[in-house]
Amino acid sequence: MKTLFETPKSPHWNFAAYHPLLRLLVLALIVGSVVFSPPALAKPDADADRANSPDWWKQAVIYEIYPRSFADSDNNGIGDLQGIVNHLPYLQTLGVDAIWITPIFPSPQADFGYDVANYEAVDPTYGTLADVDCLVAEGRQRGIKVLLDFVVNHSSESNAWFQASRSSRTNAFRDYYIWRDGKGPGQPPNNWHSLFGGPAWTFDPTTGQWYFHQFMAQEPDLNWRNPVVERNMFNVARWWCQRGIYGFRLDAVNALFEDPKLRDNPTLPGKDANGDQKQKPKYTVLMPEVHHELQKLRRVTDHFPGRILIAETWSGNSDELIAYYGPHNHEIQFPMYLSLTTLPLSSHELWAHIKAVEANRVAGWPCFALSNHDIRRAATRYTPPGMNTDDVAKLIGALLITIRGTPVLYYGEELGMVNNDPKRLEDVLDPMGRRLWPNDKGRDGERSPMQWDASTNAGFNTGAKPWLPVGPNYVTHNTVTESAEPDSVLNFYRALIRLRHENPAFSGDFEPVDEQDSHVFGYLRASPKGTALVLLNITAQPVQVGLTDANVQQVSSILLSHGAHLDQAIVRLDPFGVLIAAVEPATAK
Repeated sequence: MKTLFETPKSPHWNFAAYHPLLRLLVLALIVGSVVFSPPALAKPDADADRANSPDWWKQAVIYEIYPRSFADSDNNGIGDLQGIVNHLPYLQTLGVDAIWITPIFPSPQADFGYDVANYEAVDPTYGTLADVDCLVAEGRQRGIKVLLDFVVNHSSESNAWFQASRSSRTNAFRDYYIWRDGKGPGQPPNNWHSLFGGPAWTFDPTTGQWYFHQFMAQEPDLNWRNPVVERNMFNVARWWCQRGIYGFRLDAVNALFEDPKLRDNPTLPGKDANGDQKQKPKYTVLMPEVHHELQKLRRVTDHFPGRILIAETWSGNSDELIAYYGPHNHEIQFPMYLSLTTLPLSSHELWAHIKAVEANRVAGWPCFALSNHDIRRAATRYTPPGMNTDDVAKLIGALLITIRGTPVLYYGEELGMVNNDPKRLEDVLDPMGRRLWPNDKGRDGERSPMQWDASTNAGFNTGAKPWLPVGPNYVTHNTVTESAEPDSVLNFYRALIRLRHENPAFSGDFEPVDEQDSHVFGYLRASPKGTALVLLNITAQPVQVGLTDANVQQVSSILLSHGAHLDQAIVRLDPFGVLIAAVEPATAK
């Protein structure tokens, strides 16, 4: 396979190296009358495909797939790309517009794919590049775009770049990574901690220096101050966009740069979850260069119509999040406000954070998620003991899908899947869980196999034992069983997504109602073609709301509800009840 990577030995712009397809085209024209059609690249979109619209993503629903756990087509116990292709009809009936697939690149799997050995290939565990092309083409036929997880902060230690880099201090690839002398024998260069615990530096005896890693020692940080690294990574983005990929979820972007002076982070009282002295990561995250680099990457992807960037942005406050839109909204289309996942299910907390994002000064479009491959499932986190997780699952879906902004749903969220945490240390596969057990059981619980039916292995496969055990509720919570139940979580999500796509109110403005109510999270969605009222009881107690309190004159029709009862001008909501109704605003004449 030809590569678009430029080595350090060729630091100047090389037109032929960056455009191998153009070289082939020129050769074909010289030889004779040849029609050039690169077989590896996806075909252009049909005219009917709205992907070329610059803002298709504003009304989209994005669906995260953890490929190891979605569907296993070859029955070896691990999910794969063909498994995703086989279930595209399901995703089409669900109504999602795009799928984000966590890393599928070749990897030793020390961090289950986030340790990337080659950015321009597919791990054989998941399939081949031809399988990617098939997924893109089949997805296009069903109106589903494919996004990839782009691990920009670090590579695997098995990556050829790092293997060359560690071979000698004078190797041309040395500056691809961050190598430094220690403070003294056996002492790292400074006090920085890895997010996986212990020093963020590992000593390499081959060259007698330390290399920096924000995460696992097997995941050395790339040196983005090296312009050749920047060019190579931008070429990776171009290469996948040319194959028909519609954008990227950018992993760990806040850690892309660190202080070049290697100053110690300030220490704080106490120990962190890893048992290390607490620190304020003043010199290891959110460096100003992060935003400059992301704006450059945005210019790269803007050359491909309709492409989007989603960023994993763990922001301490709304100002930090809003900065990722860029000064002119030309940085990241979707900085995910993941800090919402750390909040209690509280009306006051939700209003404080969501309103801050709504009021951003550059009119950046909000993006919300409440679960993912690193975060315990929302139905598990938010359901009080003794309560029904299905009620909470429906509430979460109503919040994510009807609020202004683009939701990112985690696979199985639409079924009411719950965490399946390991019971014994010997069952834990996640390196974080093994290290922190028993205080933290790791991330295996939210990565259990997708529940397709009530058969053995939940329909994930019919062969080898799945790499993780299936969830505890798979017999009742699966796509086949729930499709046949009108009041299931799945059919509720299908109705929500259809409502979002078809009702003009949900393309309009967002207006809070009764922000002082600590039990009900309510808002109006309004456009010139209609207004909808959304009332969400976020507590385990029944509540009632007067329509006049919600700034509503009357209900025209109930669009969708769960545990809601309308009695003239009073709405009664069961615990975690939902009402979505077409209304006449009180200010209407």
